Amino acid sequence: MSLSSNKKEGILKFHKKSRLDRVYQIFIYVILTLFALACLYPLLYVFIYSVTPYAEYIENPMKMIPNSLDFTAYSKLLSFPLIYSGYRVTLIITFVGTLLNITLLCLTAYPLTKHDLKGRNIILGMITFTMFFNGGMIPNFYLIQNLHLYDSIWALILPGCLGAYNLILMKNFISQLPASLEESAYIDGANEFQVLWKIIIPLSKPAIATFVIFHMVSQWNSYFNAIIYTSSRKLWPLMLVLREMVVEASGTGLSNEAAAADMAYVNSFTLKMATIVVCVLPILCVYPFMQRYFTKGILVGSVKG
Repeated sequence: MSLSSNKKEGILKFHKKSRLDRVYQIFIYVILTLFALACLYPLLYVFIYSVTPYAEYIENPMKMIPNSLDFTAYSKLLSFPLIYSGYRVTLIITFVGTLLNITLLCLTAYPLTKHDLKGRNIILGMITFTMFFNGGMIPNFYLIQNLHLYDSIWALILPGCLGAYNLILMKNFISQLPASLEESAYIDGANEFQVLWKIIIPLSKPAIATFVIFHMVSQWNSYFNAIIYTSSRKLWPLMLVLREMVVEASGTGLSNEAAAADMAYVNSFTLKMATIVVCVLPILCVYPFMQRYFTKGILVGSVKG
């Protein structure tokens, strides 16, 4: 009799626990859905009001379905004379800078994982030192000038090619890889470059994808180096060009007076919304291709090598 009652109590507890688990899962899904909508809402808001007539926005600032669409802001945005040179410069510094960054990252991090490398601790100490101390803006400016890089596209690429923080993270990630794989490759007659290319880099795809995204976003959004190291407007990256458009929409600072006059017919709010879309949309398109690696590389370098 007691055994039967214990079975019933166990079944009841199991069903009760199952119901609590389902309630808990539903609660988690609701919270995550609300959080996702909260993240998505600003993007939808910006896009919708970039194509909404400003008069309609004034009537109801929270209206998400416009009665009509107005692409005037985009047409004026794309007719700005510096927009295409800004896109070209940004694409160059983003892709070339990312390629150089990842190449130098792999070529530098892999040797630093070798404990028998002479001077390894000294090199790591020098790299770590640069994370806390640097020469400052003026010495960097004179360095770029003395290297004859001032007012060139390389002045926007080379200063950020290799970061100490990312280098240490990459070194720690490679250190976590099984050493037996390298030993097997050495036994088969592979040299260091073959081990790096055929074993280390394929196994480091999650880390590399993470650093690619971080560096591409950083380069895409960069503008400060252009202010310091360039004087030609043709070398302005996209962010600096769009800042010029938004801040100087009244026409007081635009070099092309005809373009400035056209800008006056576009409300600054709508122009800002269109500017944000133009800035964010291209870099957002990169994420779907990197997502499967990015989710694996979120904790890159979290374990000390």
